[in-house]
Amino acid sequence: MFQSNILKKKVKESRGDQIFSYFNGIFMFLISLACLYPIWYVLVASFSSTGAINANLGKLLWPQDFSLGAYSMALRHPLILSGFRNIFLILVLSLPLQMFMTILCGYFMAAKNVMFKNIIVSFFMFTMFFSGGLIPMYMNQRQLGLYNNIWALVIPGALSLFNAIICKTAIEVIPDSLTESAHMDGAGDITILAKIIVPVIKPTLAVLLLYYGVGLWNNWFNAAIFIQDNELLPIQNILRGVLLANNQTLNQGAGSADLVNQYAETIKYAAICISTIPILCIYPFLQKYFVKGIMIGSIKG
Repeated sequence: MFQSNILKKKVKESRGDQIFSYFNGIFMFLISLACLYPIWYVLVASFSSTGAINANLGKLLWPQDFSLGAYSMALRHPLILSGFRNIFLILVLSLPLQMFMTILCGYFMAAKNVMFKNIIVSFFMFTMFFSGGLIPMYMNQRQLGLYNNIWALVIPGALSLFNAIICKTAIEVIPDSLTESAHMDGAGDITILAKIIVPVIKPTLAVLLLYYGVGLWNNWFNAAIFIQDNELLPIQNILRGVLLANNQTLNQGAGSADLVNQYAETIKYAAICISTIPILCIYPFLQKYFVKGIMIGSIKG
């Protein structure tokens, strides 16, 4: 009873601790503000006019001359529409393939008593640190007939060894008694993988799905190298083109010269918001798995 009363008493902080907590809170608030304000500026600027942005450089807190014209122009731009179509096609083709390859690779690396396992895993690890470089990869893509093809953005990235190692770590945490009892009941590796391992490591797979999805959504370099036709470019490459475009280029795809002059800057901010919002909408559905999934296997015992 005496100990419980002591625990219930509020521990009084020293004056030095209070001062530290006060300034630490102010410092973290300023850091958070510095990180959030650029995002808020882009969002507010997308609903403003070009004149308002030029008149309030760097200090735009609320939409000035509120208008949806920039979004209307951005959504009418044919390349932005094709960019969204291409990135969704890439996600549909890549994500199932990447998750399938990652689970198989992780299961193999976590398996015990496999012949030549150490040698094969050594080859896997070698690819994490050494590669042929950009020019051999470019020549390889052309010889395989993947140049200027949507599959050039799908097949080369079918497996991330880093993600496979995360999957391997999650599988190793599963008690051996589960898989051993399944083997004794006559279950094969495919049955064990599909009905025991995959359901158990579902949080980790959700995190890897998010990793792959964000990586595909933000990847623009491979498309810039291997895709020639603008109609096959994903949204991030189109966004880069819009950010670097001049008024004449926007005029060809988005609207009249007067509208382009009015929204020459805001259409760029609108394009940033349009390309960012979809991936932000997906994250809350996977957030509950994120910390749990990434921490699986980090502590044993």
